[in-house]
Amino acid sequence: MARIGHRFRDALAYAATVHEGQPRKRSGDDLPWIPYVAHLLGVASLVLEADGSEDEAIAALLHDAVEDHPREGRTAREIGERFGAPVLAIVMHCTKPEIDETGPETEVKARRVRQASGYVAHLRDAPATVKLVAAADKLHNARTIVGDLRAQGERVWQRFNKSKDEALGYYADLVPALRGGDARSQRVVEEFERTVRLMQELASPGS
Repeated sequence: MARIGHRFRDALAYAATVHEGQPRKRSGDDLPWIPYVAHLLGVASLVLEADGSEDEAIAALLHDAVEDHPREGRTAREIGERFGAPVLAIVMHCTKPEIDETGPETEVKARRVRQASGYVAHLRDAPATVKLVAAADKLHNARTIVGDLRAQGERVWQRFNKSKDEALGYYADLVPALRGGDARSQRVVEEFERTVRLMQELASPGS
């Protein structure tokens, strides 16, 4: 069992500050606003339930901090200084590179596709500790999509910057990429795979 102490509490406060005011993506203005920290707590919970260490749980809380709020490199530097190199290494493995969002939509879309495929390839060779945090992140996201598919139907896909088929394909590609870690991460990946199958079933016509 992980020993959770002041570092985890500090990381939770830091994550809440970095993501302050940031909502989770929803598919309509009529839906309640969800603070982004709810996702971070969900991912950290999955990591701890899989017998993750305090460092891995801290990385789960901070896994989106650099990607969503880079602050010209300040966020990464602060994470390294406050929580250590092992935590920062996991966070950086979970961070997708920035892309240029300017220009014609077809070019921006092509950049997003390349970013997604590169991220999936990057996870295939990631260390087991990274696969644990990444799998917990994707599982929490997939469970949210499944719940929203049941409640909202096809409207769910409006939240993505890719088509329904592209989003489904991305999640399907993540399953084999996240395999190959240790026994802890594999349990999370197996649950992620089951959730992705359910997502596909609910997204099928007539479901």
